[in-house]
Amino acid sequence: MSETKKTTAMHPLEPLSAEEISAAAEVLRREGYVGEGWRFAGIVLREPHKENVLRFEAGGRDFDREADVVAMDPDGETYEAVVSLSEGSVTSWEHVPGVQPGVLLDEFDESERACKEDPSFKEAMAKRGIEDLELVCVDPWSAGYYGEDAEGRRLIRALVYVKLDPDDNPYAHPVDNVVVVMDLNEMKVVRVEDYGVVPVPQKRGNYSPEDVGALREDLKPIEITQPEGPSFGLDGHEVRWQKWRFRLGYTPREGLVLHNVTYNDRGRERSILYRASISEMVVPYGDPSPVQYRKNAFDAGEYNIGVLANALELGCDCLGEIRYLDAVVSDGHGNPVTMKNAVCLHEEDFGMLWKHTDFRTEKAEVRRSRRFVASFIATVANYEYGFYWYFYLDGKIEFEVKLTGIVSTGALQPGEKRKYGQTLNDDGLYAPIHQHLFNLRLDMDVDGPTNSLYEVHTEAETGEDNPHGNAFFARSTLLESEKEAQQIVDPMSARYWKVVNHSSLNAVGEPVAYKLVPHTNVLPFALPEAYVMARAAFTTKHLWATPYEPSEMHAAGDYPNQHEGGAGLPEYTKDDRSIRDTDVVLWYTLGSHHTARLEDWPVMPAQYAGFALQPAGFFDENPALDVPPPGGSGHCHHHG
Repeated sequence: MSETKKTTAMHPLEPLSAEEISAAAEVLRREGYVGEGWRFAGIVLREPHKENVLRFEAGGRDFDREADVVAMDPDGETYEAVVSLSEGSVTSWEHVPGVQPGVLLDEFDESERACKEDPSFKEAMAKRGIEDLELVCVDPWSAGYYGEDAEGRRLIRALVYVKLDPDDNPYAHPVDNVVVVMDLNEMKVVRVEDYGVVPVPQKRGNYSPEDVGALREDLKPIEITQPEGPSFGLDGHEVRWQKWRFRLGYTPREGLVLHNVTYNDRGRERSILYRASISEMVVPYGDPSPVQYRKNAFDAGEYNIGVLANALELGCDCLGEIRYLDAVVSDGHGNPVTMKNAVCLHEEDFGMLWKHTDFRTEKAEVRRSRRFVASFIATVANYEYGFYWYFYLDGKIEFEVKLTGIVSTGALQPGEKRKYGQTLNDDGLYAPIHQHLFNLRLDMDVDGPTNSLYEVHTEAETGEDNPHGNAFFARSTLLESEKEAQQIVDPMSARYWKVVNHSSLNAVGEPVAYKLVPHTNVLPFALPEAYVMARAAFTTKHLWATPYEPSEMHAAGDYPNQHEGGAGLPEYTKDDRSIRDTDVVLWYTLGSHHTARLEDWPVMPAQYAGFALQPAGFFDENPALDVPPPGGSGHCHHHG
């Protein structure tokens, strides 16, 4: 029997340490489950069941530490293991046939090297006059599923770009009409698809200061200073800011995770969210050409967006009195990798919180808003995604994704125009139309885990009750089941959804609630019969809801890579379970629609998408009344 290991974690939800990741891999090796040639597709904390975590929060007790491990054998077969870190033993081992984990970071570099060694690839490059393969860049796009049987092969469908010199932007020079299909298990080229030579655009698209010419000289410095330090405290991965308390987790697939979000309401700590994270995302492209039509990356399930996080820098990515958190993930060999400064924590001014001027007395009361920000930024080849969680003084939570980086490019024949995108210059560079669709999993706990969901929209009154034609009202409808909860946004009716706790009443005798308020959104334009829609069915609805089930974590299923489709939310909701007075999990899909512009080249200004969670009768009055006046003196400082 293995010797029991005592955990050093302070909390059941503390992310795995580097030592724990190493220990999990070592246990599997020692007990003979994995050996030479095996690869690790993930080693993450196995989160305890919600009931156990809440019991720990209520009083504290010893807890077991476990790791979830996904491993691949030398033949590419996938296995899932549960490793007890407390006991130093394997408690579960299961073969999962017919699935492919996401592309590993190790495979990015290995696949590019293998491409450049392949004779058929060299031949395709030579046809285009490209001889220096050191300047060639190979992007490992996922293969997806298009009705073809991959016969167990672990495939990517790589696209090719070339630099004019080592510091050049390769996306200015796509080697179009060349697709390299690779088997990642064998790390060999399966075939090179060549759809005909298109001239490689030669105009540069560089954007560093030395490339853009004269810089503006009239921007004066903005300094964000907090001489007394920030207003938040950080204890391990627990954050306390104003009346908020929550924990931060991190996984390779989701990136930043929020746990146990509570708000202190006049001395009473009230729960709002148990867990919130990015569940999945997909980027479908709208050009039907041979190279473009299969571009639809699932950046969470296929690429592990958390592993692609940047090391953030003070004054560049974050501004102010900053605290950073490192993230620890595993590489393909089961070794821990520490990503420095993966998560940025800070607070920032956010304009006016509330104000009123009594015109009779000329007395004004104004309070300034500020928000706490937890964020990470990931680079997925050409694109950057900044993911931001905002906490406000008035009890609001907001999620926002900022999209920037470089648009995915192709090349056109001289003089060609395509209606499926934007020509970026007079040298044949082209950017196809596309969308970015994200799904957020929100495990709601509004004053506890027993919640219900309502749809709310506004209607004009009709008939005798509206004699003057001016009457309108908000209609609330209880959504009883999973299928009733599958809805889309409707800004013309001011639609939102609210999660209520029927057993917790506010000052006017109504159930307390938090509402989900959509920001700008979009639906996919791919037709229902498109192969991508079978895997990305979660994008067809903006709202889904399920009863809490800890195994249901990902909107497109556990293994979307090369999957035929139908997994995730369509599978979770097929039985149309009741969601009334239960532990409700919301799944919200938000989208950014990108019709490329000339102004998006060579690097695009940030675009924004998001939503808000706002108290709706959760508090008995404005919870931000006790925010002190600016300067703390009761009066603002006016300068003539």
